[in-house]
Amino acid sequence: MSSQDTTSDTGFFGHPKGLQTLFLTEMWERMSYYGMRAMLVLFMTATLQQEGLGFTVASAAAIYGLYTGSVYFLGLPGGWIADRLLGGQRAVWYGGIIIMCGHIILAIPSQFSFFVGLIFVASGTGLLKPNISAMVGQLYNDEDNRRDSGYAIYYMGINLGSVIGYAVCGYFMENVGWHWAFGAAAVGMAIGLVNYRLTDKHIATVGNAPTNPMTGSQSTKAWGAIAIVITAVAAITAAAFIGVFVINPVELAKYVAIAFTVTFFLYYGYIYFGGNLDADEKRRMWALFLVCVASTCFWSGFEQAGSSLNLFARDYTDRLVGNFSIPTAWFQSANAFFIIVLSPFFAALWINLAKRMITPTYSVKCAIGLIIMASGFIVMFFASQYAAQGLQVAPMWLITTYFLHTVGELCLSPVALSAVSKLSPKRFAGQMMGVFVLTYSIGNIFSGLLAGSFDPNNIEDLPNLYLQIALFTIGIGVFVGVLGLKTKHWEKQSEKPLTEQTA
Repeated sequence: MSSQDTTSDTGFFGHPKGLQTLFLTEMWERMSYYGMRAMLVLFMTATLQQEGLGFTVASAAAIYGLYTGSVYFLGLPGGWIADRLLGGQRAVWYGGIIIMCGHIILAIPSQFSFFVGLIFVASGTGLLKPNISAMVGQLYNDEDNRRDSGYAIYYMGINLGSVIGYAVCGYFMENVGWHWAFGAAAVGMAIGLVNYRLTDKHIATVGNAPTNPMTGSQSTKAWGAIAIVITAVAAITAAAFIGVFVINPVELAKYVAIAFTVTFFLYYGYIYFGGNLDADEKRRMWALFLVCVASTCFWSGFEQAGSSLNLFARDYTDRLVGNFSIPTAWFQSANAFFIIVLSPFFAALWINLAKRMITPTYSVKCAIGLIIMASGFIVMFFASQYAAQGLQVAPMWLITTYFLHTVGELCLSPVALSAVSKLSPKRFAGQMMGVFVLTYSIGNIFSGLLAGSFDPNNIEDLPNLYLQIALFTIGIGVFVGVLGLKTKHWEKQSEKPLTEQTA
């Protein structure tokens, strides 16, 4: 579906009214997603007497990594379903309904319903998330210079939603009950769906049909294949629950991490060796590969927020302020708060550096972000030493860590996305974005495996865990940064006109 002419539509802060529809829908979806995600490891590791699941930290962290990694991975088939079968509008609508059902299932106090709920939420998010983001861009003409500003506003909605989710679900979790908190996430998604349906007239022509629809017989076969996959997942889940076989989440996470990594290399290699690329395109692919390495390592550290850092906040942080105990999940809202505050600064930073003829390569920028994020674990190294002595540490240790992680994110995440769009061979741009998303999945699963090394019964080992993460990540950052100095010439090749690049 081509972008519609909306240059005269300025009904939402100078932007098309459709942005309001997508902004609020995404805000409430993120409220439900982040609010629920903040509780996962805490709920799984809580004892049965605390109405939790009583899992070990290793199992809980592995499940957390599998879940968050699957959310990103399922965005690939989610985008395909919208492009070939449903169209963006219906994909977002049905995805939201599936997410809401997943949260409702999570609110049922049962171990079986917990895993079924996770599958629903992951599947619905994979259907909704990539398509609602794509629809934001479709609100604007190719010549409409409001597009970047529109995405900035949309990104603000994501962070507002996460703050609301952490606040609401975090409060319910510690003051009412786990399943009430999961129910609150369902209510958040329901509000988003109501907003979407009541205001969908503003996006009437955006994503209302598949961009590359299948024919009748092809469509029937595709829906049949989807039905087979759904049936297989349901059968495997039921069989595992009734004890036909036992799934070890740690081992499963290892195999999935290997599978995702192999998929990444195979697809990347297929485009590099079989894509009929010229010499310049191959050099840019090498430059982009460094960005992918940095992205994978970054998210494997950054996503400790929902696992090991979350447990540290619960067990080893002094959360009392007077007579009020700060809910554990509230600490994670620091990331969203810092993003809202710091985003304008970083948007201006690269522009002002460019005016002074200082233009680091994509790889160098990503390396800087990686090293800054790693410095947060050096902070946690010192904090965990106090915890190992049996002390409750001040909240500012975690807040400082989240600040450094956010600065690292703002250095790396938008730059990496820009690198994919600029360095990918133009005829493979969409596929390369899909391949790049695999770095999120791989990083999240590795994050869960790393967090599994956090043994609450051996707190004295925690400083070494954080130090190892810091040193390894800094090492990768230095490696990427040094090689990135060589790629500066390669990346400049992408600034040539397209006709010259492909001549």
